[in-house]
Amino acid sequence: MSVKLGVPSKGRLMEKTFEWFAQHGITLSRTGSEREYAGAVTGVEGIELVLLSAGEIPRELAAGRIHLGVTGTDLIREKLVQWDQKVEEVRELGFGFADLIVAVPQAWVDVDTLDDLDAAAAAFRAEHGFRLRIATKYHRLTRDYLRYGGVADYQLVDSQGATEGTVKNLTAEAIADITSSGETLRANHLKILSEEPVLRSQATLFRSRTAPRNSDDQRALGALYDALGLHVRNRTADD
Repeated sequence: MSVKLGVPSKGRLMEKTFEWFAQHGITLSRTGSEREYAGAVTGVEGIELVLLSAGEIPRELAAGRIHLGVTGTDLIREKLVQWDQKVEEVRELGFGFADLIVAVPQAWVDVDTLDDLDAAAAAFRAEHGFRLRIATKYHRLTRDYLRYGGVADYQLVDSQGATEGTVKNLTAEAIADITSSGETLRANHLKILSEEPVLRSQATLFRSRTAPRNSDDQRALGALYDALGLHVRNRTADD
């Protein structure tokens, strides 16, 4: 058995993760072709690299099939109920920054806050006979945020494509989506509410609280944590 480290399998997030580990003397690399999700780890013994999509990593951590994983805070908190009972945040990695925000059409000049959005949603329902639609991939986080902010008359509609285009395509009146620069929102004539975002996210190293560990795994985990300058708990049982 070995300690399994889940890392995004492609794109900038994979490259930045490889760079971050390399800065700590650990080399992560793909093996085989671009289509194969196999990898290798050098610089520390007993660690197996598992290449996954960033969206799969929360589920694999929660199920205990990987011991460690790099993914966005947004994905952990959206995909895992009571996330902090299933995974532990080990280290924020300082890249992959993005905010989960609520945005409305720029033409809604009187809508800048959650109170404004609540009033607009009530007026929309009175006029149109159905609830204002907010397109998002982040149902759990958005629902909690809007409930806390006192917004009532809305419905969430699922968006698995380009969320920013849903307002222009008339399939939603507002959106909740992840953004790093806001450029795409502005290009689609949307503006971010002048509130704290739903969530500030970045790439983070998480540890599974459910993955089984034997004494060899504990030693490998300790060696990895030492290389990364992290503190490891000296125990083999689950949390």
